[in-house]
Amino acid sequence: MNLRVSDELLGTFVPIVVYWVYSGIYVILGSLGDYRLHSRKDEDDKNLVPKGSVVRGVLLQQALQAIVAILLFTVTGNDSEASVFQHSSLVVLRQFVVAMLVLDTWQYFMHRFMHQNKFLYRHIHSQHHRLVVPYAFGALFNHPLEGLILDTIGGALSFLLSGMSPRTSIFFFSFATLKTVDDHCGLWLPGNLFQCLFRNNSAYHDIHHQLYGNKYNFSQPFFVTWDRILGTYMPYSIEKRADGGLEARPARDCKI
Repeated sequence: MNLRVSDELLGTFVPIVVYWVYSGIYVILGSLGDYRLHSRKDEDDKNLVPKGSVVRGVLLQQALQAIVAILLFTVTGNDSEASVFQHSSLVVLRQFVVAMLVLDTWQYFMHRFMHQNKFLYRHIHSQHHRLVVPYAFGALFNHPLEGLILDTIGGALSFLLSGMSPRTSIFFFSFATLKTVDDHCGLWLPGNLFQCLFRNNSAYHDIHHQLYGNKYNFSQPFFVTWDRILGTYMPYSIEKRADGGLEARPARDCKI
């Protein structure tokens, strides 16, 4: 009996499973108060949407993404051709880098445009900013139209322009999912590789979710390149809060 699952199906659903498993780990780690960027009280008091609504919103976006992914794989994919690795590690690495740059470029300009256009911000992007205090499983809490434009179309472009196979996409989109969840985790953990290796991390994105950083740090999910080039980069420092825990603050030489 052949129980093999296609690469297209894995590429569609593995990142969704990764999202909830990794978010669940951060729910458990949320009890580590000394490493939180906001207190639990702030998370409960400042956020403007209940967690049940966040879960439903994320599940809706993931359902829409799955539909688009299946359609995309159906149009472009051939599972028999993707059944084995056909490229060298160097080619796969190049595809990863190209996909990262494409996704970063698309999301920077679309994200910034949704902040600059008052109609789009008020009616679409503001839904994500109802989470003033980000947490892991709220990473994909967006208006469905924003999810389609930023994440789904951005992901499709990175897949197509990088030339990656459905099998490579399993690993790339799982990696991108881990990075996105980590950027919203609300924790600053010693030894966290995402926070050590990427300047664009949970503290960097936390700055963006605060009122003073709303017009800065648009870059997501990997690099800070476009923020630096176009003058929307707000550096930060990690400092201890008087009531315990940590806080990401604009660097002292940064003019708000």
